[in-house]
Amino acid sequence: MSGAGTSLTPVVVRLKLSLLRNGLRQSSGRRAAYIASVAVTLLFAALQLIGLIALRGHAHAESLIVLLVAVLAGGWAVMPLFFPSGDETLDPTRLVMLPLRPRPLVRALLTASLVGIGPLFTLCVFAGSVIAIARGGAAFAVGAVGAVLALLVCVALARAVAAANVRLLTSRKGRDLAVLSGLVVAVGAQVVNFGAQRIGASGLGELDPLGAVLRWVPPASAIGAADSVSDGAYGVAAAQLALSAAALAALLWVWARHLTRLMTSPDGSTLQTGERPARERGSSGFARLLPPGRTGTVMERSLRYVWRDPKTKAAWVTSLAIGLIVPVFNAWQGSGSVYFACFAAGMLGIQMYNQFGQDTSAFWMVAMTISSPRDAYVELRARAFALLLITLPYATLVTVVTTAMLGDWRALPEALGLSFALLGAMLATGAWTSARFPYSIPQEGYKNVAPGQTGLAWISIFGGMVAAALLCAPVIALTIWVNVSAGAGSWAWLLLPGGAAYGAGLTVAGLRLAAPRTAGRLPEILAAVSKG
Repeated sequence: MSGAGTSLTPVVVRLKLSLLRNGLRQSSGRRAAYIASVAVTLLFAALQLIGLIALRGHAHAESLIVLLVAVLAGGWAVMPLFFPSGDETLDPTRLVMLPLRPRPLVRALLTASLVGIGPLFTLCVFAGSVIAIARGGAAFAVGAVGAVLALLVCVALARAVAAANVRLLTSRKGRDLAVLSGLVVAVGAQVVNFGAQRIGASGLGELDPLGAVLRWVPPASAIGAADSVSDGAYGVAAAQLALSAAALAALLWVWARHLTRLMTSPDGSTLQTGERPARERGSSGFARLLPPGRTGTVMERSLRYVWRDPKTKAAWVTSLAIGLIVPVFNAWQGSGSVYFACFAAGMLGIQMYNQFGQDTSAFWMVAMTISSPRDAYVELRARAFALLLITLPYATLVTVVTTAMLGDWRALPEALGLSFALLGAMLATGAWTSARFPYSIPQEGYKNVAPGQTGLAWISIFGGMVAAALLCAPVIALTIWVNVSAGAGSWAWLLLPGGAAYGAGLTVAGLRLAAPRTAGRLPEILAAVSKG
């Protein structure tokens, strides 16, 4: 079997279908979810197809088409990294004990990869793209070849990426990487939003410079060949198809090479302890800079959560990215305001909410060290200090960058003061809601709230944000007064120290109010955060 690719291919395809069928037999809920996902995907594919066909005859349709194909190919490249468990056949290490050669296996797995919702949706998009830009029988013929070639490039790209990272994807760290998919969705949504606004204001002609480059980048070049044939540029079309074919051949070679290495090289689990390189572990130099005693210990623990815990890291990275994207992109478009920089402080201030939920069941070790409101106050204060180590310089940096892009340096003290006041208000309300409305964060899967605790999460986060906005009302009112009152502009600089002092006062007050409640509700908090 290993020497005949034609006999291996149907076996692997049947294996793929069997895995799919057996997976659906596990529960009626899983079958219903799969059927619903198929229906939604097909509906979306049909709408995409109709929308692409509607572009037929548009002067700048080709630029939009090649951009769409390039984005879709990028999705195929990153999908194995974020959803490694979505397809059992993505893990070729399951086949290493079988007498199979890499090249026939590549052909068989490539064919099996064409079975599924993703390839069908992609093919529908490519078919609509060809209809949108092809003119004439020759263009449609080249477009049909290009669509199939582009689909093969996308599938081979996903497989090559999966094979290159299979050791990571099948490990715990690889599964934790999937949690960061929320960051891609959040950041991608913001980029698409701003891009759509810009295109809506200026028209599809804005995409022409980018389209001129992407039409030579596989697999977009395979679809772009149909437009080239429509214009009579047969040599250009041949070159574009050749680029995509070369990319496909290169991806298949990389894929086969990684398969060979996976099937012939031992992994870490097969090595003896003495063969593994020893790693020296020393004390962190950064920890020496933290305050002594409980405060420094709690700060280091909180910062380690940010660096090591997948869900905590994903939440922080998402907040950091969106907190920068919103003000900077608006300023870049010329429609923003320096006060949009407060978005960074708001996004990072959310990290103070549900402080004990990130500890999960390990909170009992923290609870054992809290015997009085004073202990609870020191615990909460240290967690707030750890958060401020990141949020204060970051909020300042975002505000300065936004101000520089807009050239409105006069408003810098006001925006910074308002950001610091908002951050202090969110630290205060976050400390109180952490004690009053704690909830569990499941360690496995993509959910951030344990079943049955969604209401608590909504009250904690959105109720706390409303309270923080109300607490910032005096600073907001003072900022408005400075900007509308004649002669008051000379006092605008006072908003910076005033806002910082006001935010610090709110933080201290919130911590002191939350400390007695935390000390008195330790059993309830432990039960709530251990639920997941």
